[in-house]
Amino acid sequence: MIKSFVIIKYLTKEFLKVVLNITFIFVCLGFIVNLFEEINFFKDYQVGIQVPIYMSMLFVPNLVYNIFPFIILLSGIWFFLKIKKTDEIIALKASGISNLSIINVPSMLAVILGIVLVTSISPLTSVMIKKYESIKSSYEKEKESLASVTVNGIWIKEKTSESNYIIQSSKYDNFYLMDISIYQFDNDYNFIKRIEAKKANISTSTWKLNNVNITDKDGNVLSNGDDAFYYKSLYDINKIKSLYSNLDTVSFWSIKKEIKLLEERGYSTKEMEAKMHQSFAFPFFLLSMVLLSGFFTLGTKFKESNWTYVFIAIITSVIIFYFNDFSSALSKTDKLSVEVSVWMPIVIIFIFSAVGMLHANQK
Repeated sequence: MIKSFVIIKYLTKEFLKVVLNITFIFVCLGFIVNLFEEINFFKDYQVGIQVPIYMSMLFVPNLVYNIFPFIILLSGIWFFLKIKKTDEIIALKASGISNLSIINVPSMLAVILGIVLVTSISPLTSVMIKKYESIKSSYEKEKESLASVTVNGIWIKEKTSESNYIIQSSKYDNFYLMDISIYQFDNDYNFIKRIEAKKANISTSTWKLNNVNITDKDGNVLSNGDDAFYYKSLYDINKIKSLYSNLDTVSFWSIKKEIKLLEERGYSTKEMEAKMHQSFAFPFFLLSMVLLSGFFTLGTKFKESNWTYVFIAIITSVIIFYFNDFSSALSKTDKLSVEVSVWMPIVIIFIFSAVGMLHANQK
């Protein structure tokens, strides 16, 4: 019992040390790469270097969170490679510890890390990304179109060569935006007129508004209760239904509330439901990465260079990324349900890795 406790403590310490080291490397690389992007973005604005640095500090934690499964994959390969090349695995086997028992420790740690990241770290990164988006948007006044869903309704900003438009609607219902107001400004954002309607048909990008009231900047009524008014927009029914802000700004603890908000506004909830299932599946995703790393290392008899395993990790990460992306695309085209599109890649990876580890356990 004491021997087992000592071994578990040692393996836990070594695996966490590898995870922390590789995470630190990715934090540094992500910070440097993003810093150049932020400097390029702010080059036309009168700001100091402290603003790009601050923006990178807000952005990088979420980046690391999103790529953490691949950090775990690389950490697992590095960890198992270390105990394999230093012949520690032989000593462990001599103590009656099998390959399967060895991999149990990092597997449990991966699940625990996944739960902690989703429930504790994810809410923090969502706040940081929300702050990042807020600061970035304040410098994007010249952006031609913006759209978002808030507790106050649906907001859309559009720009033409002659005017700027701010559009607000209470909700989306079937083919219509309800209780819609369109505010027109000139290029210097001086108010020109307001267009109000009970609803607007957005089945095409040429919206048809019913029961229209138009008033100018002085409050004079230009039109009252017209049956039809047409507005040319960049958005149609398909863009509106799939519209939502950066999902990374949504905390795990507020996903259900956001889904309810989307349903009330008449928006598609597929992406938000996918995020919810991805959060539930995250610990199992990390577990499958540990099993996969164990298969790549403990399941081979021959010794390879470290760079070979790094190459294997990169190729595997790319394949998994495109596999997840393909599964997500099938969900968006209604070929798969949201649940299947999220869980199917993880289950396949898990089964493949588990079978591989059973093979490795016989080595």
